[in-house]
Amino acid sequence: MSELEQRATIIQELAVAYWMEMETVMNFISNSINLDGVRAEEIKASLLADVQAELTHAQLLAKRIKTLGGTVPGSMSFSAKQQSLQPPKKNTDVVSVIKGVIQAEDSAIAQYNKLIKLCDGLDYVTQDLCITALGDEEEHRREFMGFLAEYEG
Repeated sequence: MSELEQRATIIQELAVAYWMEMETVMNFISNSINLDGVRAEEIKASLLADVQAELTHAQLLAKRIKTLGGTVPGSMSFSAKQQSLQPPKKNTDVVSVIKGVIQAEDSAIAQYNKLIKLCDGLDYVTQDLCITALGDEEEHRREFMGFLAEYEG
């Protein structure tokens, strides 16, 4: 793969990560509002706090796409993928939301690892951005793994 092709692939994979972050923002907002019950309060607060971090990731990814010569995609390019993070039928089903968050974080972690490898030796700025975002996603995942352990005790 030529350097030009590799850069095009990096831009394409940045767009994948961008949409993953945007979809996570949407689902975190909906779940932070839809969940009911006393047991849901801490989860709702954590989701709401994480919205800003995920939105910041999306903004940084968008800026990097533009910097590399790509075009930040608009909403017509969006295709939803986070089935497990959809609001549950029962608004008190906190465990399904926790598991959905963990699955979304696992997907983000895999995407950032893919980008880190793709950028190695070619694009250190994008690689650094992805390493930082990876650390954030790992922290979010760890937090929700703790919630899951508490709920499944």
